[in-house]
Amino acid sequence: MKKLLLVFCSLAIISAAYAQNDFETKLSNAAIALTKNSVTYDPTYYKIPYPNGDVPASKGVCTDVVIRAYRMLGIDLQKLIHEDMTKNFSKYPQKWGRKTPDSNIDHRRVPNQMTFFSRFGETKTTTTNPVEYTPGDVVTWDLGNGLTHIGIVIDRKSTDNKRYLIVHNIGNGQEISDCLFSFKIIGHYHYTGK
Repeated sequence: MKKLLLVFCSLAIISAAYAQNDFETKLSNAAIALTKNSVTYDPTYYKIPYPNGDVPASKGVCTDVVIRAYRMLGIDLQKLIHEDMTKNFSKYPQKWGRKTPDSNIDHRRVPNQMTFFSRFGETKTTTTNPVEYTPGDVVTWDLGNGLTHIGIVIDRKSTDNKRYLIVHNIGNGQEISDCLFSFKIIGHYHYTGK
């Protein structure tokens, strides 16, 4: 009976690990798929539907890459961030002079995504060791002058095979770049929606 229980527990652990890897692969594939769409960098404030609202498909910023990739996996960050901000507004950055949440824009701000991922996902180390960054991770950077940036680590590697590539939008639309260490990393997260 003990052996049977050990085998069953081992299978459950293997199954959980496989499901975890399956999610990361799906998120990586979703991010890569976004790069096939022509998108103009556009930080304009839009009134959008709620939930599942999005700015026009041909427009977006770095946070929209993350929102769209997760949405392809059935995870609506607009709704999740808005719900959490409604209950816990004071736990989110107070940089924009708002007194209440705004479902049109809050999820499209890097600091708000960082807060959400740190509250509900795994906060990972921010080293310069490339092996710490794996497909399905979300990384944030400080670009200087108060600008922040966000992208998704995908399962394609740099030409020197030393680090994974990033899908992001830093002004050229949704693209794949070898930019993991191009800027100062300020956040590193793993979020599966569970």
